[in-house]
Amino acid sequence: MADFSRLKYYIPSPPTDNPLVVETDMCIYGGTAAGIAAAVQASRMGLRAAIAEFGPHIGGIAASGLGSTDHGRKEAVGGIAKEFYRDLGTYYQTTEEDGCVWYFEPSAARHIYKEWLEKAEVPVYYGQHLAKVETASGKITQITMENGNVFRASMFIDASYEGDLMARAGVSFHVGRESNATYRETRNGIQFGSHHHMFNAAVDPYVVAGKPDSGLLPGVADADPGTQGQGDRSIQAYNFRICLTNVPENRVPIPEPPGYDPKAFELLARYIRAGVWDFRQKNSRIPNGKTDTNNFGAFSTDHIGANYAWPEGDYATRERLFQSHVRYNMGLFYFLANDDSIPGELREERRQWGLAADEFAGTANWPHQLYVREGRRMISEVVMNEKHCRHLVAAEDSIGMASYTMDSHNCRRLVLEGICVNEGNVEIPVPGPYPISYRSIVPKGEECTNLLVPVCLSASHIAYGSIRMEPVFMILGQSAATAAAMALEAGTAIQEVPYGKLKQRLLQDGQVLEAR
Repeated sequence: MADFSRLKYYIPSPPTDNPLVVETDMCIYGGTAAGIAAAVQASRMGLRAAIAEFGPHIGGIAASGLGSTDHGRKEAVGGIAKEFYRDLGTYYQTTEEDGCVWYFEPSAARHIYKEWLEKAEVPVYYGQHLAKVETASGKITQITMENGNVFRASMFIDASYEGDLMARAGVSFHVGRESNATYRETRNGIQFGSHHHMFNAAVDPYVVAGKPDSGLLPGVADADPGTQGQGDRSIQAYNFRICLTNVPENRVPIPEPPGYDPKAFELLARYIRAGVWDFRQKNSRIPNGKTDTNNFGAFSTDHIGANYAWPEGDYATRERLFQSHVRYNMGLFYFLANDDSIPGELREERRQWGLAADEFAGTANWPHQLYVREGRRMISEVVMNEKHCRHLVAAEDSIGMASYTMDSHNCRRLVLEGICVNEGNVEIPVPGPYPISYRSIVPKGEECTNLLVPVCLSASHIAYGSIRMEPVFMILGQSAATAAAMALEAGTAIQEVPYGKLKQRLLQDGQVLEAR
């Protein structure tokens, strides 16, 4: 029987009798790919760095199932990010021309990240739940964890997916979708009309088909649809990037999750009975007979509408939502393989796939990191937006390039004219790589002068949908640490780092700052 006891986002950590006091040059909150890249770069520049990681694992989503890299244009990936994919090439002994591997197993990513941190002699403190941020004269002086541990540093980097350090430091941020009018965009806010990941058959959303007074099926919201381009507080859906295999000797049957209720998937059963089966189309192959299984179709692994409270929620709220996503994602696969309402040939097809026995041994072979596609987003002097993505405006202080599609997963599932409709999906290619502004990763000068934010950077919802890829986060993490080191050396605020000198060092370290 599967042991789910360690499959948690949050396990409270009561104060210890002998709390640690960690004093270092740079404290990085979050052992994500961005945080690790920042730590490695800090070490290379002669700084003492420490990572305070919320959970028991490092690597973020890159080491928790997202092995099918959303790289955009590969030529736009440089610096430590490119080193990661080259090191994967060495790990897998690739013969590809560029020496890189872009599709990899979670265990491979963890192996490389751990090697990096050991070589850089960067300590990682696990289970560090931020409780308090102290500031003086516009600077963070120390941060305190629930268990009483204290981290003091001259520079801080918030590399978390949620932006918790940034928020507690009093830095301005936004949650949700801005209206199109806010930054004069066209694909922000409420978005109807996409042909991707929408229902391709009319599906009745009511508990008793045709009877609105019977209530709505689970997962369908009773909400005002709003108008195209209108801002709201919803965010794109989260899911788990699930590592499956059909190799019998490494395959573990997907278990029934705690609290499983097949009624949660009645909408999917109706969709299948309507003749549509598109769920299986997003099993990206990674080495050794495994997959990075992502959302695809109208009803898939995205738990639409179930994450709105996550970005600003307390840890107990996030734990509740985490378990809701486990129950939904694991329950979805269990339902498809076992429920009598699913046609026999589809159930048999699903049974050919199971969890990889050699991945995530400590969490019942299930990924430990929820894919938090969007949390808080800082509001700084420069807000990256659709005009940057479309090459209508170019940042003159580039610290790296992004090139992926402007990509938002669905944000809501509603009823329109008696049928079920998904809303919020956007997939618009960009003309090519575009620069990311240094000012988008530093707060406004009056808010904080020793904090950099490479993950929850200053960007609109739709621009963030293009920037929010793991290679880019590694690029921005490295650039953030470089700027922090230069600010420390010069004794200046991070806002005062001369861009010319920063650019010179970034290029020296292999970063790509303009289109090639």
